[in-house]
Amino acid sequence: MNMSGASEGQSASELISERIAELGDWRGGTLSRMRKLIKEADPDVVEEMKWIKSSTPGTPVWSHDGIICTGESYKSVVKLTFAKGASLMDPARLFNSSLDGNTRRAIDIHEGEEVDESAFKALIRQAVALNSSGKSKPSKKAKS
Repeated sequence: MNMSGASEGQSASELISERIAELGDWRGGTLSRMRKLIKEADPDVVEEMKWIKSSTPGTPVWSHDGIICTGESYKSVVKLTFAKGASLMDPARLFNSSLDGNTRRAIDIHEGEEVDESAFKALIRQAVALNSSGKSKPSKKAKS
């Protein structure tokens, strides 16, 4: 289905629901579960569908004062990429992908894998707090 053509008049939430239904396998179930956890962790989250092209269905994005994370689905993995993941504390070690970058970190979920729900929600809340603070690293600006 060409989502860019279908997007006229549809909300981002509807497009994300369509994308999940379109997957129709474990990836759709996984993305749906993670979406539910994101909404539980941040009831004020904004859902967006970005990067829609004629050749791709687009990417679900969850934002609150900036991007929290994206939800991509590939053949063998559902990837949740946190825009400022490198600045988040991850004591449960959920981040298992994109660890070499200076900004983003991701969680790759393979078929049959479960994610620690409370640790995941804590990451979402941390990402929201970071976005709401307006900075990803402490400011070096001196007070006047």
